[in-house]
Amino acid sequence: MTEYQQTKWSLQDLFPGADSPELDAAFTDIKTKVEAFALVRPRLSGDISSEDFLDLVRQYEEITRLAYCLGGYSGLLFSEDTRNPAAVTLLQKVDQFLAGLMNQTLFFNLWWKDLSDAAADRLMADSGDYRYWLEEIRHFKPHTLSEPEEKIINIKNVTGSSALNTLYSSITNRYIFKLEVDGEVREMTRGELMVYVRQADPDVRARAYQELYRVYSQDAPILGQIYQYLARDWHAENLGLRNYTQAIAPRNLSNDLPDEVVDTLLEVARKNVGIFQRFFQLKARLIGMERLRRYDLYAPVSSADKFYSFNEGTELVFDAYRQFDPRLEEMVRRVPDQNHLDSSIRKGKRGGAFCSTVLPELTPWVLLNYQGRVDDVSTMAHELGHAVHSMLASHHSNLTQHACLPLAETASTFGEMLLVDKLLAVETDPSVRQDILFAQVDGSYATIQRQVYFALFEKQAHAMVQEDASVDELADAYLLNLKEQFGESMEVNPEFKWEWICVPHFYEVPFYVYAYAFGQLLVLSLYEQYRQEGDAFKPRYFKILSTGGAEAPVKLLSSVGVDVSRAEFWQGGFNVIDKMVKQLEAME
Repeated sequence: MTEYQQTKWSLQDLFPGADSPELDAAFTDIKTKVEAFALVRPRLSGDISSEDFLDLVRQYEEITRLAYCLGGYSGLLFSEDTRNPAAVTLLQKVDQFLAGLMNQTLFFNLWWKDLSDAAADRLMADSGDYRYWLEEIRHFKPHTLSEPEEKIINIKNVTGSSALNTLYSSITNRYIFKLEVDGEVREMTRGELMVYVRQADPDVRARAYQELYRVYSQDAPILGQIYQYLARDWHAENLGLRNYTQAIAPRNLSNDLPDEVVDTLLEVARKNVGIFQRFFQLKARLIGMERLRRYDLYAPVSSADKFYSFNEGTELVFDAYRQFDPRLEEMVRRVPDQNHLDSSIRKGKRGGAFCSTVLPELTPWVLLNYQGRVDDVSTMAHELGHAVHSMLASHHSNLTQHACLPLAETASTFGEMLLVDKLLAVETDPSVRQDILFAQVDGSYATIQRQVYFALFEKQAHAMVQEDASVDELADAYLLNLKEQFGESMEVNPEFKWEWICVPHFYEVPFYVYAYAFGQLLVLSLYEQYRQEGDAFKPRYFKILSTGGAEAPVKLLSSVGVDVSRAEFWQGGFNVIDKMVKQLEAME
């Protein structure tokens, strides 16, 4: 039996190194293919044969494959050490290079959007796995500009929004935090510091959060200004030029979700805020506090401080997946077995966790910052769930493998729930079991209500930036956002007004965050079906995952009996959470 150790990943399956001949050859190869592809432009017309059209699509796919390799490699190299000058330089070079290539192939995208419905329907009829990808492109027709304008935007983004995001990442990943522990002041990364916000000692929790916001707030004028520029850029392009009706609409369209579905999700979540407020009041009683402080959000309810070695954590995750289906265990083991897992703690390494799928036939890369807590094990289960999703959809092309953002959280969140059931099955210590149960609701809060209020803040912040709001005014608005979601259940400490500048998604992928709430509520519903039906449920689940991004999400979910347009569906997810809270209240 393999004993797994924390290691740094290998990127050898992409390129041997940043200065390798193979990487240089990739730049040359993709450039050659783009030049050949551009030669077909004069021959494009509405009466092109299906055979010739599919040949063009396959050429385009091959170009994107090479682009994904270059972009994937440069992004992963930068993530493993954001202080590495060579990685920063390569990231900038690749961004600039790919923007130029996008402009050279842009004509195909614009031609396809401009075709008549009759011509497009004829060509899509024989397009097989490419069909939904082709449909999706045409959804953006009302928001597409002229070719010269689109080219300008592509070029602008490299030195505009992309550069600002690289700057934000470079600044924040250099931060060093100091915290006194056991009489000794220690220097830590953000990931290491966040371990202490879950400690039993309330003073340690408070000091950890205070240190986090002390460091971030020192750069608040700069980080806040970066956000303002990004929000203005988003508004200028999407509302000013592309004629979207609201700032969140471009993200909704990219997810192929009607605005009304997302609005319903947010409205139902806002109406159910009292469920989590009850949960926080319960936690306060159990830990002997009259009212929680925001410092105490993730406070343990018992003195248990369970540590899982990296090998123990991996085996728990593997067992959880195996008990659902042995095929899934085989898939999650591929990630560490092929050295595609980066789990060690290092200065300069990107914080948090993610899963990156570069090509369908390549095992995804997973980044963790593993420190032995139960939530670290849960994060592993989550990110490896993303890898499972990619592997089950690997029979699709790289144009249709990736699920839209809301569905992209399905396998990851389902994997977390499998892990919780596994932990409860093997854990005999009552205090640890209690922590696991509370952590499940903590996780639901973090994934649903926290993300919903993030999305509500984003909508407000984008509007405020257009009204010339200052960084301090945005911070004050965020503080009011926190006070609404916690109500009387929690004291919101003033330094938390800077929490928003610590959320990379606000900067990198505006309005991404509601996808977490969508995915979690969907999985709560699916997992209830699994508990009730057992093996009979699995074909529907595998259908969702294996479809990847080859079908519209609303249509796919409808085919397995889920109607996301109904408020009742979303309320059903909150009813599951309410049931969990009532169970915990009954244990008091």
